[in-house]
Amino acid sequence: MVLITGGAYQGKVDYALEKFNLSRKDIYTCSRDKVELPEGAGIINNVEELVRACLDNGRDPLKYLAARKSRWNKSVMIVNDISCGLVPMDAEDRAYREAVGRTTIYLATEALAVVRVFAGIGKRLK
Repeated sequence: MVLITGGAYQGKVDYALEKFNLSRKDIYTCSRDKVELPEGAGIINNVEELVRACLDNGRDPLKYLAARKSRWNKSVMIVNDISCGLVPMDAEDRAYREAVGRTTIYLATEALAVVRVFAGIGKRLK
């Protein structure tokens, strides 16, 4: 698995498509409306939304991902970095932000490579 992170609208998806020779049909985009992770997607985008869906449905995102590792361990996982900016005042939003951070750490430890994308340029961190 390769983990790509970076701020919103920084070109993470386009970077992954070009770098890994994939097409838009290879992308699965996570949604906060459902806890779902397909088998064998080339790119799993917006993992932070999967974290939100897990929390909203009373699931631990780390346990959820660990139990389904075979579904994503050959994918490119894309997570928006939501750690910058003001700390949310609402406790639930702070818990979400922390859960995304912990999930990103977990995925980074499992990844063969970690890339941060800024302005469409990828910088390999691991």
